[in-house]
Amino acid sequence: MQHSIKPGQPWLDTNGNRIHTHGGSIITVGDTFYWFGENKEKTAPGNGIWHWGVRAYSSRDLYNWDDLGTILPPVLDDETHPLHPAQLADRPHIIHNAATGKFVCWVKVMHRNGEQRSSVFTADEITGPYELVTRGIKPLGMNAGDFDLVVEPSDGKAYYVFERVHSELIVADLTDDYTDVSGYYSTHFPRLQPPFVREAPAYFRRKGRHYLATSGTTGYFPNPSEFAAADSYHGPWTVLGDAHPDDESRTSFRSQISSIFKHPHRRDLYIAIADRWIVSPPDDLPDIPALFEQVFDVEHEGPREWGAIDLGEPDTSLADYVWLPIRFDGDRPYISWRDEWTIEEFDEVAPAGPPVE
Repeated sequence: MQHSIKPGQPWLDTNGNRIHTHGGSIITVGDTFYWFGENKEKTAPGNGIWHWGVRAYSSRDLYNWDDLGTILPPVLDDETHPLHPAQLADRPHIIHNAATGKFVCWVKVMHRNGEQRSSVFTADEITGPYELVTRGIKPLGMNAGDFDLVVEPSDGKAYYVFERVHSELIVADLTDDYTDVSGYYSTHFPRLQPPFVREAPAYFRRKGRHYLATSGTTGYFPNPSEFAAADSYHGPWTVLGDAHPDDESRTSFRSQISSIFKHPHRRDLYIAIADRWIVSPPDDLPDIPALFEQVFDVEHEGPREWGAIDLGEPDTSLADYVWLPIRFDGDRPYISWRDEWTIEEFDEVAPAGPPVE
């Protein structure tokens, strides 16, 4: 039994096996937490297996996780299917539609020609079985990269926050059934090119204020994450600055945030869920803080040349997780390093009812 969270350390399920929920999120159904993400158990450098479906685990305490297997299993007999292991399927997100009763899962798929599209699945239960509703969506005619899905609790309206690949961030309204975009959208954080373009958007709301965490586009190598805030989903968004200001490495503690989870029964507990994709970086890396200071500092007057750091083909099956609580100075969120922490450090609040978030 585990009784604490140890960021960056290997996390094993209740069977003693590595947890595989990479690029993942948590959804609460009743009194149970479900953690789901990319299953990398069969992925190895050079073997052509990008994923082995979407895997899920359940827990009552966020420490100890029971393996539920692949809730969206890999499809082996159709190389064009978004869940074929060779397809570059990433970052599944699941939301619940109270009006239809369906759980709706969006998955990003990167194509070898550079295009990035989305596929949508639905199920009656969080654990499936899921039906492929549509594949290859190019929302609003755009290449859609990293994303988050958000449901407004007051009226059930849903939003799709995604990176328009290598360009800007888009906030788009979803249709009533959450399986497509409605056509209404807004644009934010326009950038000329990587690494400045923001990706990996992770949304949360606190005290009526909307927040986004994003990272720069530097491939598998982590970079400084950034918080922004707004009074509405469609902004305007104001950049608040570095999410990890006391991290001297300028790598967001060697991680990239995939989602932010608000604990339904603990006061002011927001957990940044991140992947540490590169567990053992090469020894011959450049001076990362100096490099990122040059590249990302808006007041820097020198050259801003960027060449992605070559990490080869990392073994993502060994990627670890970095879960850290977000702390607040007024309305300003920060993330500080903790070698170990517990849910019980945060005051308990009575639940308003069975949550589905």
